[in-house]
Amino acid sequence: MARQDAVRCLRCLLYALNLMFWLMSACVLGVAAWIRDTLNTVLTLTAHTRLEEAAVLTYSPAVHPVIIAVCCFLIIVAMVGYCGALRCDLLLLSWYFGSLLVLFCVELASAVWTYDEPSVQRSDMISLKSRMQDYGLQRYQWLTHTWNSFQTEFQCCGVIYFTDWLEMTEMDFPPDSCCSNQYPGCARHAHYHDLSDLHQEGCGPKIYSFIRGTKQLQALRFLGVSIGVAQILAMALTLTLLWALYYGRKPPELDSVPPPPPPSPPDDCTPLPAATGAEPAEAPKSTCTRWIPKVCTNVPPAGGTPTGPQFEMEQLHAAA
Repeated sequence: MARQDAVRCLRCLLYALNLMFWLMSACVLGVAAWIRDTLNTVLTLTAHTRLEEAAVLTYSPAVHPVIIAVCCFLIIVAMVGYCGALRCDLLLLSWYFGSLLVLFCVELASAVWTYDEPSVQRSDMISLKSRMQDYGLQRYQWLTHTWNSFQTEFQCCGVIYFTDWLEMTEMDFPPDSCCSNQYPGCARHAHYHDLSDLHQEGCGPKIYSFIRGTKQLQALRFLGVSIGVAQILAMALTLTLLWALYYGRKPPELDSVPPPPPPSPPDDCTPLPAATGAEPAEAPKSTCTRWIPKVCTNVPPAGGTPTGPQFEMEQLHAAA
Protein backbone atom coordinates (compact mmCIF):
# COMPACT_ATOMS: atom_id res chain seq x y z
CA MET A 1 0.00 0.00 0.00
CA ALA A 2 2.83 2.40 0.83
CA ARG A 3 4.53 1.61 -2.50
CA GLN A 4 1.34 2.40 -4.43
CA ASP A 5 0.94 5.72 -2.65
CA ALA A 6 4.56 6.63 -3.42
CA VAL A 7 4.13 5.74 -7.10
CA ARG A 8 0.95 7.83 -7.29
CA CYS A 9 2.72 10.80 -5.71
CA LEU A 10 5.68 10.52 -8.11
CA ARG A 11 3.35 10.38 -11.10
CA CYS A 12 1.52 13.53 -9.99
CA LEU A 13 4.83 15.38 -9.58
CA LEU A 14 5.93 14.33 -13.06
CA TYR A 15 2.61 15.55 -14.48
CA ALA A 16 3.21 18.97 -12.92
CA LEU A 17 6.83 19.16 -14.13
CA ASN A 18 5.90 18.23 -17.70
CA LEU A 19 3.21 20.91 -17.68
CA MET A 20 5.86 23.40 -16.52
CA PHE A 21 8.14 22.28 -19.36
CA TRP A 22 5.40 23.04 -21.88
CA LEU A 23 4.65 26.48 -20.46
CA MET A 24 8.28 27.54 -19.98
CA SER A 25 9.33 26.33 -23.43
CA ALA A 26 6.46 28.24 -25.02
CA CYS A 27 7.44 31.36 -23.07
CA VAL A 28 11.08 31.04 -24.14
CA LEU A 29 10.08 30.71 -27.80
CA GLY A 30 7.72 33.69 -27.59
CA VAL A 31 10.15 36.02 -25.81
CA ALA A 32 13.02 34.94 -28.07
CA ALA A 33 10.94 35.76 -31.16
CA TRP A 34 10.06 39.15 -29.66
CA ILE A 35 13.70 39.96 -28.87
CA ARG A 36 14.92 38.68 -32.23
CA ASP A 37 12.83 41.26 -34.11
CA THR A 38 14.33 44.14 -32.15
CA LEU A 39 17.79 42.58 -32.28
CA ASN A 40 17.71 42.47 -36.08
CA THR A 41 16.90 46.19 -36.13
CA VAL A 42 19.75 47.00 -33.74
CA LEU A 43 22.20 44.86 -35.73
CA THR A 44 21.23 46.70 -38.90
CA LEU A 45 21.87 50.10 -37.32
CA THR A 46 25.11 49.03 -35.65
CA ALA A 47 26.63 47.14 -38.60
CA HIS A 48 30.45 47.33 -38.84
CA THR A 49 30.78 48.90 -35.39
CA ARG A 50 31.80 47.67 -31.96
CA LEU A 51 28.17 47.90 -30.88
CA GLU A 52 27.27 45.12 -33.32
CA GLU A 53 29.78 42.73 -31.75
CA ALA A 54 28.58 43.62 -28.25
CA ALA A 55 24.95 43.01 -29.23
CA VAL A 56 25.79 39.60 -30.68
CA LEU A 57 27.69 38.57 -27.54
CA THR A 58 24.84 39.68 -25.29
CA TYR A 59 21.90 38.10 -27.10
CA SER A 60 23.41 35.06 -28.78
CA PRO A 61 22.68 32.78 -25.76
CA ALA A 62 19.01 33.85 -25.85
CA VAL A 63 18.32 33.58 -29.59
CA HIS A 64 20.89 30.95 -30.51
CA PRO A 65 19.45 28.29 -32.86
CA VAL A 66 20.60 25.54 -30.51
CA ILE A 67 18.52 26.98 -27.64
CA ILE A 68 15.48 27.35 -29.90
CA ALA A 69 15.84 23.76 -31.09
CA VAL A 70 16.25 22.50 -27.51
CA CYS A 71 13.02 24.23 -26.43
CA CYS A 72 11.12 22.72 -29.36
CA PHE A 73 12.48 19.26 -28.60
CA LEU A 74 11.72 19.69 -24.90
CA ILE A 75 8.02 20.04 -25.70
CA ILE A 76 8.08 16.63 -27.43
CA VAL A 77 10.08 15.06 -24.59
CA ALA A 78 7.59 16.38 -22.04
CA MET A 79 4.75 14.72 -23.96
CA VAL A 80 6.63 11.40 -23.91
CA GLY A 81 7.27 11.77 -20.16
CA TYR A 82 3.59 12.49 -19.55
CA CYS A 83 2.56 9.34 -21.46
CA GLY A 84 5.18 7.26 -19.66
CA ALA A 85 4.01 8.42 -16.24
CA LEU A 86 0.38 7.89 -17.21
CA ARG A 87 0.90 4.32 -18.42
CA CYS A 88 3.73 3.47 -15.99
CA ASP A 89 5.74 2.29 -18.99
CA LEU A 90 9.36 1.51 -18.10
CA LEU A 91 10.56 1.94 -21.69
CA LEU A 92 9.00 5.39 -22.15
CA LEU A 93 10.25 6.56 -18.77
CA SER A 94 13.77 5.34 -19.56
CA TRP A 95 13.71 7.19 -22.90
CA TYR A 96 12.37 10.27 -21.11
CA PHE A 97 15.21 10.20 -18.58
CA GLY A 98 17.87 9.80 -21.27
CA SER A 99 16.43 12.64 -23.38
CA LEU A 100 16.33 15.00 -20.40
CA LEU A 101 19.95 14.17 -19.59
CA VAL A 102 21.07 14.88 -23.17
CA LEU A 103 19.10 18.15 -23.34
CA PHE A 104 20.52 19.31 -20.03
CA CYS A 105 24.09 18.66 -21.19
CA VAL A 106 23.44 20.52 -24.47
CA GLU A 107 21.95 23.51 -22.65
CA LEU A 108 24.83 23.66 -20.19
CA ALA A 109 27.45 23.43 -22.93
CA SER A 110 25.69 26.07 -25.04
CA ALA A 111 25.40 28.47 -22.10
CA VAL A 112 29.09 28.10 -21.23
CA TRP A 113 30.17 28.41 -24.86
CA THR A 114 28.12 31.52 -25.68
CA TYR A 115 28.58 33.38 -22.40
CA ASP A 116 30.83 36.41 -22.69
CA GLU A 117 30.70 39.86 -21.12
CA PRO A 118 30.46 42.54 -23.83
CA SER A 119 32.93 45.41 -23.62
CA VAL A 120 31.07 48.48 -24.80
CA GLN A 121 31.29 52.10 -23.72
CA ARG A 122 29.10 55.11 -24.24
CA SER A 123 31.71 56.67 -26.49
CA ASP A 124 31.08 53.87 -28.97
CA MET A 125 27.66 55.36 -29.68
CA ILE A 126 29.27 58.09 -31.77
CA SER A 127 30.07 55.48 -34.41
CA LEU A 128 26.34 55.21 -35.11
CA LYS A 129 26.45 58.56 -36.90
CA SER A 130 28.20 56.89 -39.82
CA ARG A 131 25.00 54.90 -40.44
CA MET A 132 22.97 58.12 -40.90
CA GLN A 133 24.69 59.30 -44.05
CA ASP A 134 22.90 56.80 -46.30
CA TYR A 135 19.43 57.67 -45.00
CA GLY A 136 16.93 58.36 -47.77
CA LEU A 137 19.05 57.05 -50.64
CA GLN A 138 17.33 54.88 -53.20
CA ARG A 139 19.60 51.86 -52.80
CA TYR A 140 19.43 52.06 -48.99
CA GLN A 141 15.69 51.90 -48.56
CA TRP A 142 16.09 49.05 -46.05
CA LEU A 143 18.30 51.28 -43.88
CA THR A 144 15.80 54.13 -44.12
CA HIS A 145 12.98 51.83 -43.03
CA THR A 146 15.10 50.53 -40.13
CA TRP A 147 15.82 54.02 -38.81
CA ASN A 148 12.16 55.02 -39.06
CA SER A 149 10.91 51.87 -37.28
CA PHE A 150 13.51 52.17 -34.49
CA GLN A 151 12.82 55.85 -33.84
CA THR A 152 9.08 55.21 -33.77
CA GLU A 153 9.30 52.17 -31.45
CA PHE A 154 11.80 53.64 -28.98
CA GLN A 155 10.60 57.26 -29.30
CA CYS A 156 14.02 58.72 -30.02
CA CYS A 157 15.58 60.91 -32.70
CA GLY A 158 19.13 60.95 -34.01
CA VAL A 159 22.06 59.46 -32.11
CA ILE A 160 22.58 62.01 -29.36
CA TYR A 161 20.06 64.67 -30.36
CA PHE A 162 17.78 65.37 -33.34
CA THR A 163 20.33 67.86 -34.71
CA ASP A 164 22.48 64.87 -35.74
CA TRP A 165 20.26 64.54 -38.80
CA LEU A 166 21.09 68.07 -39.86
CA GLU A 167 24.78 67.50 -39.23
CA MET A 168 25.28 64.09 -40.91
CA THR A 169 22.86 64.48 -43.85
CA GLU A 170 21.83 67.16 -46.29
CA MET A 171 18.32 67.37 -44.84
CA ASP A 172 17.01 70.64 -43.51
CA PHE A 173 14.87 68.94 -40.83
CA PRO A 174 14.67 65.52 -39.16
CA PRO A 175 12.59 62.63 -40.52
CA ASP A 176 8.90 62.42 -39.71
CA SER A 177 9.59 59.37 -37.53
CA CYS A 178 11.05 61.77 -34.95
CA CYS A 179 7.64 63.31 -34.27
CA SER A 180 5.65 62.32 -31.21
CA ASN A 181 2.47 62.74 -33.30
CA GLN A 182 3.35 61.55 -36.76
CA TYR A 183 1.76 62.83 -39.97
CA PRO A 184 3.25 63.85 -43.31
CA GLY A 185 5.35 66.99 -42.86
CA CYS A 186 5.17 66.92 -39.04
CA ALA A 187 8.97 67.13 -38.62
CA ARG A 188 9.22 70.22 -40.83
CA HIS A 189 6.41 71.92 -38.98
CA ALA A 190 7.94 71.04 -35.59
CA HIS A 191 11.42 72.15 -36.64
CA TYR A 192 10.25 75.62 -37.66
CA HIS A 193 7.48 76.17 -35.11
CA ASP A 194 7.54 73.90 -32.06
CA LEU A 195 10.54 71.68 -31.28
CA SER A 196 8.69 70.05 -28.40
CA ASP A 197 6.81 67.93 -30.95
CA LEU A 198 10.07 66.12 -31.68
CA HIS A 199 11.57 63.35 -29.54
CA GLN A 200 14.23 65.01 -27.40
CA GLU A 201 16.20 61.87 -26.53
CA GLY A 202 18.69 60.33 -28.93
CA CYS A 203 18.67 56.70 -30.08
CA GLY A 204 22.27 56.09 -28.99
CA PRO A 205 21.44 55.69 -25.27
CA LYS A 206 18.49 53.46 -26.22
CA ILE A 207 20.75 51.15 -28.19
CA TYR A 208 23.33 51.18 -25.40
CA SER A 209 20.68 50.19 -22.84
CA PHE A 210 19.43 47.45 -25.14
CA ILE A 211 22.90 45.99 -25.51
CA ARG A 212 23.53 46.06 -21.77
CA GLY A 213 20.40 43.99 -21.24
CA THR A 214 16.64 44.40 -21.19
CA LYS A 215 13.84 43.03 -19.05
CA GLN A 216 13.07 40.51 -21.77
CA LEU A 217 16.64 39.23 -21.64
CA GLN A 218 16.48 38.93 -17.86
CA ALA A 219 13.23 37.00 -18.20
CA LEU A 220 14.89 34.61 -20.68
CA ARG A 221 17.79 34.03 -18.32
CA PHE A 222 15.40 33.31 -15.47
CA LEU A 223 13.42 30.88 -17.63
CA GLY A 224 16.61 29.12 -18.71
CA VAL A 225 17.75 28.59 -15.13
CA SER A 226 14.25 27.43 -14.13
CA ILE A 227 14.15 24.89 -16.96
CA GLY A 228 17.55 23.52 -15.91
CA VAL A 229 16.48 23.12 -12.27
CA ALA A 230 13.20 21.52 -13.34
CA GLN A 231 15.08 19.06 -15.55
CA ILE A 232 17.31 17.96 -12.66
CA LEU A 233 14.26 17.46 -10.45
CA ALA A 234 12.42 15.56 -13.20
CA MET A 235 15.38 13.23 -13.75
CA ALA A 236 15.58 12.46 -10.02
CA LEU A 237 11.83 11.74 -9.84
CA THR A 238 11.98 9.60 -12.97
CA LEU A 239 14.77 7.46 -11.53
CA THR A 240 12.80 7.00 -8.31
CA LEU A 241 9.67 6.04 -10.24
CA LEU A 242 11.61 3.57 -12.38
CA TRP A 243 13.04 1.95 -9.27
CA ALA A 244 9.60 1.70 -7.64
CA LEU A 245 7.95 0.25 -10.75
CA TYR A 246 10.77 -2.23 -11.44
CA TYR A 247 10.87 -3.69 -7.95
CA GLY A 248 7.09 -3.59 -7.72
CA ARG A 249 6.77 -5.86 -10.77
CA LYS A 250 9.73 -8.15 -9.94
CA PRO A 251 8.58 -11.65 -8.71
CA PRO A 252 9.74 -12.67 -5.22
CA GLU A 253 12.88 -14.78 -4.98
CA LEU A 254 12.41 -18.51 -4.38
CA ASP A 255 15.06 -18.54 -1.69
CA SER A 256 13.10 -16.11 0.37
CA VAL A 257 10.12 -18.50 0.67
CA PRO A 258 10.64 -21.01 3.55
CA PRO A 259 10.34 -24.68 2.48
CA PRO A 260 7.31 -26.61 3.71
CA PRO A 261 7.87 -28.93 6.68
CA PRO A 262 8.38 -32.63 5.81
CA PRO A 263 5.32 -34.85 6.30
CA SER A 264 5.35 -36.91 9.48
CA PRO A 265 5.32 -40.70 8.91
CA PRO A 266 2.10 -42.46 9.76
CA ASP A 267 2.11 -44.31 13.06
CA ASP A 268 0.43 -47.55 11.93
CA CYS A 269 2.61 -50.08 13.76
CA THR A 270 1.56 -50.84 17.28
CA PRO A 271 3.17 -53.78 19.12
CA LEU A 272 0.73 -56.46 20.20
CA PRO A 273 0.55 -57.28 23.91
CA ALA A 274 2.00 -60.53 25.16
CA ALA A 275 -0.26 -63.51 25.97
CA THR A 276 -1.74 -63.83 29.41
CA GLY A 277 0.30 -65.85 31.86
CA ALA A 278 3.66 -65.23 30.23
CA GLU A 279 6.39 -63.58 32.14
CA PRO A 280 8.38 -61.54 29.67
CA ALA A 281 11.81 -60.54 30.76
CA GLU A 282 11.67 -57.33 28.73
CA ALA A 283 9.28 -55.40 26.52
CA PRO A 284 8.63 -57.08 23.18
CA LYS A 285 10.29 -55.50 20.18
CA SER A 286 8.20 -54.68 17.15
CA THR A 287 9.79 -54.93 13.74
CA CYS A 288 7.65 -53.10 11.19
CA THR A 289 8.12 -52.01 7.64
CA ARG A 290 7.48 -48.21 7.17
CA TRP A 291 4.64 -47.14 4.93
CA ILE A 292 3.06 -50.66 5.02
CA PRO A 293 0.37 -50.40 7.64
CA LYS A 294 -0.56 -53.17 10.09
CA VAL A 295 2.06 -55.67 9.04
CA CYS A 296 3.84 -56.67 12.23
CA THR A 297 5.78 -59.68 13.57
CA ASN A 298 6.09 -60.17 17.30
CA VAL A 299 9.40 -61.67 18.26
CA PRO A 300 9.37 -63.41 21.69
CA PRO A 301 12.15 -62.52 24.03
CA ALA A 302 15.09 -64.89 24.49
CA GLY A 303 14.18 -67.82 26.76
CA GLY A 304 10.51 -66.87 26.87
CA THR A 305 7.44 -68.98 26.11
CA PRO A 306 6.28 -68.82 22.50
CA THR A 307 2.85 -67.36 22.05
CA GLY A 308 0.53 -66.78 19.18
CA PRO A 309 -0.98 -69.00 16.44
CA GLN A 310 2.17 -71.07 15.87
CA PHE A 311 2.18 -72.23 19.52
CA GLU A 312 -1.48 -73.32 19.27
CA MET A 313 -0.78 -75.38 16.12
CA GLU A 314 2.04 -77.23 17.87
CA GLN A 315 -0.29 -78.13 20.76
CA LEU A 316 -2.87 -79.55 18.34
CA HIS A 317 -0.24 -81.76 16.63
CA ALA A 318 0.99 -83.07 20.01
CA ALA A 319 -2.56 -84.03 21.12
CA ALA A 320 -3.15 -85.93 17.88
